[in-house]
Amino acid sequence: MSRRDGTVTSTGGRVGRIVIDLVAGAGLLYLFLPIFVIVAFSFNAPVGRFNAVWNHFTLDNWLHPFADQALVDALLLSLRVALISTVLATVIGTFMAIALVRYRFRGGEPVNFLLVLPLTAPEIVLGASLLTLFLSPTLWLFNISFALGFATIVIAHVMFLVSYVALTVRARLRGFDWTLEDAAMDLGANPTRTFWRVTLPLITPGILAAALLSFALSIDDFIITFFNSGPVQTFPLQIYGASRVRIPPQINVLASMILFFSVAILMTGTIAGMRKSAEKQATAKKFNLLHRK
Repeated sequence: MSRRDGTVTSTGGRVGRIVIDLVAGAGLLYLFLPIFVIVAFSFNAPVGRFNAVWNHFTLDNWLHPFADQALVDALLLSLRVALISTVLATVIGTFMAIALVRYRFRGGEPVNFLLVLPLTAPEIVLGASLLTLFLSPTLWLFNISFALGFATIVIAHVMFLVSYVALTVRARLRGFDWTLEDAAMDLGANPTRTFWRVTLPLITPGILAAALLSFALSIDDFIITFFNSGPVQTFPLQIYGASRVRIPPQINVLASMILFFSVAILMTGTIAGMRKSAEKQATAKKFNLLHRK
């Protein structure tokens, strides 16, 4: 039995609640345990070439996080790829989402299907297909050729990131009040000014969320990059290649730095959102008090 406020009163209900909590805790532990291991082994002083067995605690790894120049170069390359890919995918995906939500046109449904397709297709299929495209003799007929490397990685990442951006921004636009644009244009604003002053500020949270998601997916991608990288080594590829010979603790240090940076951004956004919500509530209370008076 349970009360109207949701409080469980029966013994069976309490046991079920405990079981659900235990299962949920075990699931969270399963998800976060590898992250805890990565952070913990960044403070390990390994014996030998592989940082796989705990020896003793040390801060030397964090005092010299950039000791392995190959890892640093690969990380900087991954950051460049992620930044360029995120900017391009965010711009393209945002305008696609606006077009799909605001306008009705012939072929809209197939476009929606094609947007979802890269998300459902296995990455190995996408990677192999893009490699075939870059090496296709058909492109040679149009005097187009691609040398596998930085450019092909960026093109491949933009290809699958556009879907994430478009779907994320489209979800934000579902509840958008398009009459605000009509009101702005009734007041004399042209379509361009209306977009920059009304539409874009209101959908910016969705665009930022899509951009952050795209950046994380790009810097983390391995399979698609593996097929289309050629001689270029991104951070995941460098780790994969180094793991067969040695696993330096700097891998864990750099990965932990990326993790801490991501958490800091997430916490900053969350705190800013909470403050903004609190300010809105305070303003609403003041307005209600003044209105009552």
